[in-house]
Amino acid sequence: MTRIAIIGGGISGLAAAFALEEHRRAGTVEYTLYDSSPNLGGVLRTEHIDGYIVEAGPDSFITEKPWAADLCRTLGLADQLIGSNDVDRKTYILVRGRLIPMPDGLMFMVPTKILPTGFSPLFSWGTKLRMARELFHPPRPSDADESVAALVARHYGAEVVDRLADPLLSGIYGGEAASLSVRAILPRFAEMERTHGSLGRAMLAARKKLPRPTNKTAAPLFTSLKNGMQQLVETLVARLNPNSLLTNAPVESIQPRTGGWSVSAGLKSEHFNAVILALPALASAKLLSTGGPELSAELAAIRYSSSITVGLGYDRAVRQSLPAGFGFLVPRSEGNRLLAATFVHNKFPHQAPEDRALLRCFVAGSNAENIWQLSDDAIIAIVRNELQQILGLRVAPLFARVYKWKSAMAQYGVGHLDRLDRIERLRQQLPGLALAGNGYRGIGVPDCVRSGQEAAKQVTGIP
Repeated sequence: MTRIAIIGGGISGLAAAFALEEHRRAGTVEYTLYDSSPNLGGVLRTEHIDGYIVEAGPDSFITEKPWAADLCRTLGLADQLIGSNDVDRKTYILVRGRLIPMPDGLMFMVPTKILPTGFSPLFSWGTKLRMARELFHPPRPSDADESVAALVARHYGAEVVDRLADPLLSGIYGGEAASLSVRAILPRFAEMERTHGSLGRAMLAARKKLPRPTNKTAAPLFTSLKNGMQQLVETLVARLNPNSLLTNAPVESIQPRTGGWSVSAGLKSEHFNAVILALPALASAKLLSTGGPELSAELAAIRYSSSITVGLGYDRAVRQSLPAGFGFLVPRSEGNRLLAATFVHNKFPHQAPEDRALLRCFVAGSNAENIWQLSDDAIIAIVRNELQQILGLRVAPLFARVYKWKSAMAQYGVGHLDRLDRIERLRQQLPGLALAGNGYRGIGVPDCVRSGQEAAKQVTGIP
């Protein structure tokens, strides 16, 4: 019997436990999952308020990455998967206090259609000329990593960094384009520059290779669940052995021992053949500070960003007054605290009553740290003030909720992939240890699911 400890009960740890559950039932594996909080699921938390589905953490996952949706289907949740309403998919950028729609043909931040970009007030004429010249960029072989901002500025200039790259990445990672690694975040861009030179030319070439459209409906960009993201957690937990799940059980230390690991939680220490650390990298670093000091130092170097999400419900009049689309992004140069806001009733219509509006406002990084100590009421007042400036929204919300996530979003800095190589070499020197979570190769829910599943395979040797 192989005994495995899983430390961390977020979606990564739960995915690892589910991957082990079949082997537990077969009598070949025994696992114990430890989590310091009273509830499992980590940031996947949903509130149901008067017909609204309000997400405290992620509101969905990228459909293109299959691991989360595949897990949902395995759990019998296929009929609960809901795609985003892409017919209304329009995103605005706040420029000098005015919301400007992103032009058609932008593939992430690369323009592929001349006329929509040329007529868009989002960019100055100088930037538009630079976009045209970018099509003639020669290939640029390079083995060195750099920031996303450096690559984008080289191709399109500082204005595109400010108005596109930084807001887009802030909305995903809560970080800044100037510090995020292009090879870790946008490896495809680095490869396109190496092979084609021009990102625009590379995108057009890739589009030509796509299969011709058929009558089949295109997959939605985002996927959620009918009853919210917590539905995935609840269904997962129901399929696990309840005696293997320990909540309110912070692990204080782990130590490598002959034939395995000693795990200490509270007054009790247990011996396991293997350990899966499904925690933020900094928390894993602390547990490994004596048992694996070199690995601990590398893990501690992975930075994290904090975030605050504010959910606001409104009446029919507000819903009718808001612009169409998924929401807006706010460049840092605008001087606001808000980085983004989602019109949830448009993105996922099932998450709000038909005659109501649901806004999800996002503050992260230093903006979040600067207001972290304020009361919920004070944070709501700040967000409402900025919504008034941006949307003219003066009416009081029907309800407001504030959710704070301290150091929850991993920041893949320049050199991140090299650090992961070093982490993997050091991990292999500690038999029976696996790492999972959003600190390594993807921060989204599908990436976390995959990391948990792969960690389970590592410690069992079962494909």
